[in-house]
Amino acid sequence: MGQLHEYLKRISPGDAAAAEAARARWDSVAKPLGSLGLLEEALVRAAAISGRAEIRLDRRALLVFCADHGVAARGVTQCGSEVTARVAEALAEGRSSVSPLAAYARCRVVPVDMGMRDFPGHPGVLNLRVKNGTDDLSLGPAMSRADCLLAIERGAALAEKLAGEGTELLAVGEMGIGNTTAAAALACALLGLSPEQAVGRGAGLSSAGLERKRRAVQRALEVNRTDPRDTVGVLSALGGLEIAAMCGAFLGAAACRTPVIVDGVISAAAALCALRLCPAAGDAMLASHVSKEPVGKALLGAIGLRAPLDAGMYLGEGTGAVLLMPLLDMALRLYDSGQSFERLGIEAYRPQ
Repeated sequence: MGQLHEYLKRISPGDAAAAEAARARWDSVAKPLGSLGLLEEALVRAAAISGRAEIRLDRRALLVFCADHGVAARGVTQCGSEVTARVAEALAEGRSSVSPLAAYARCRVVPVDMGMRDFPGHPGVLNLRVKNGTDDLSLGPAMSRADCLLAIERGAALAEKLAGEGTELLAVGEMGIGNTTAAAALACALLGLSPEQAVGRGAGLSSAGLERKRRAVQRALEVNRTDPRDTVGVLSALGGLEIAAMCGAFLGAAACRTPVIVDGVISAAAALCALRLCPAAGDAMLASHVSKEPVGKALLGAIGLRAPLDAGMYLGEGTGAVLLMPLLDMALRLYDSGQSFERLGIEAYRPQ
């Protein structure tokens, strides 16, 4: 855990003075106090983690971590594991669902192979693979503790690399057939939920498929018997290689004081793991949307975030995180506009 420990040591809470300056800037804008709600709060959080009230979010990147799950063999998914690789290739070629959204949002997309099954590689897909997919979590641990730590560290190092290259805003997404099963299992273990509370239909399971998925999660919890105080132990037993890497990316972004957007339910499960490893890492996180998966709101609540978007989405690939970016752009345009009460000849609003 040596390299991970070094990242954890570098993470500190957001800068209170920068946050206060950002709030003062918002309060000087000629509008009712706090009237942009969660968008105001998002920019205050961005100011706090960057340590300055002058917010810059122009250079941005979406990390899409890709890996396969052994539990997919239990009939818990609508399609086969081969789809993970096809989507990763589409991501690299600008043909995936998130691609046009990211282009509109001026966001670079970085697909990353953490362990797609039998994946030979593809131009534009970054190779950080740890193993050839996870094992079936309903029969035992999804991966070894060592492999889990390696995936976390590689995710953190990648976030650090991009921050070092000048990236001002990161987003964390995923692709991995079967990963809503892993995310639900993680939520059960870390939040004390039942499979009935946590497990959803993913990409569109039938009622019979939903029941198979719930049974798989129940078996995983019984077989692995994790300790919720041991985050790495829970993540290695019940998670995925891409989820571990996402956890690392949240930690790496926090260590580099770079704001990072949480996507949907899988991203939120990874963010919760990062928060359990280092509570201060939460100060770097921005919520994007509430997943349609039943455990989406519980995970966001556990990491202390409220999402501006609640549109019943469950696409993945970081699409929700990217959809937040134009909203942040518009909020930042007003934040920087200089449209003050004084300039408009209006008496400033005061807290009542």
